[in-house]
Amino acid sequence: MPARGTNRWKVAAERLAAAIPRERLHPAVVRWADASGDEPWAVAFSGGADSLALVLLIWAHWPERRGRLRALHFNHRLRGRAATEDERFCRRVCAGLKLTLRVGRWKEATAEASEAEARTARFAFFRAEMERVGARVLWTGHQQEDVAETMLMRIARGSGIGGLAAPRPVQRMGDGRVHVRPLLTVAKGEIEAALVTAKVRWRVDATNAGRVFLRNRMRHDVLPAWRAAVAGRDAVAGAALSRQLIEEDDEAMEYWVEEIEAIGRRGELRWKRLLGKPRGLMRRALLRWLAQHGRAAVLSRQGFEALLDDVSRGRRTRHSLGKDALVEIGRTTVRIVTNTEN
Repeated sequence: MPARGTNRWKVAAERLAAAIPRERLHPAVVRWADASGDEPWAVAFSGGADSLALVLLIWAHWPERRGRLRALHFNHRLRGRAATEDERFCRRVCAGLKLTLRVGRWKEATAEASEAEARTARFAFFRAEMERVGARVLWTGHQQEDVAETMLMRIARGSGIGGLAAPRPVQRMGDGRVHVRPLLTVAKGEIEAALVTAKVRWRVDATNAGRVFLRNRMRHDVLPAWRAAVAGRDAVAGAALSRQLIEEDDEAMEYWVEEIEAIGRRGELRWKRLLGKPRGLMRRALLRWLAQHGRAAVLSRQGFEALLDDVSRGRRTRHSLGKDALVEIGRTTVRIVTNTEN
């Protein structure tokens, strides 16, 4: 731990900032942060190495924002005394830095809770606290190993470039919130080594060593085998670079959909403007059009592919879109028809 005294966490933050300077953080996040207005920031703080480093680095690299920085800790109440100690640790760190800490506790927690359920509860708390203080920005401690794990999990389920570009350094959510991840350029080993150099200990979640959750299996079984198979190359850094290139391609696709005005002012999909264009562009336009109408999750993968086939051929037909609506492919456009219009 840092030397005892009221300033020990401030000293630790300064040491860590020297080990991980602003130039090591993702440049897109640094540019975004430097250009952002005087709005409050929220940071997810579990007490683990990644989130601890994130809190200390924000405090050190953006001193002008300290008064409007809110740390958010969610106690899942799944690890008994260890979870209570995590919360106490976060309180000590924030007290040492003179940062406001808000704590939430999962009242509905059960021993059988899934990873997805825990994440849903955690982010519901984050959203509620952000709304309470008028914050739209959430900082999270995702690092390079998180990129590789996410990419491998999404490849396994057949994600397109939009999914493979996650986690993004600056992610603008549909409700106006922004998630920022400055550590995507830093490996987990580098973060932990920097914390040791700064004479800082962090909390360790023992459940991360298990094999119950898919991400843990990726972390403990797949990534080590992958690294060993490509000896001489940094597989995780390579995945991070691929993610960056995929994000650029994803942004290019979005720009192209806008450029050809595939979606009309009345919300119709102008399929004729997509004729002769790559199938991937038509896929993106159709996905975006469905999302704008709140229908992206209605169709199964097979249903979407069938709709895409008919749209690409200009086949005048209808497809079911749940219990209350249809997709109608017309002479020049595609539109949604509700049951009241039938």
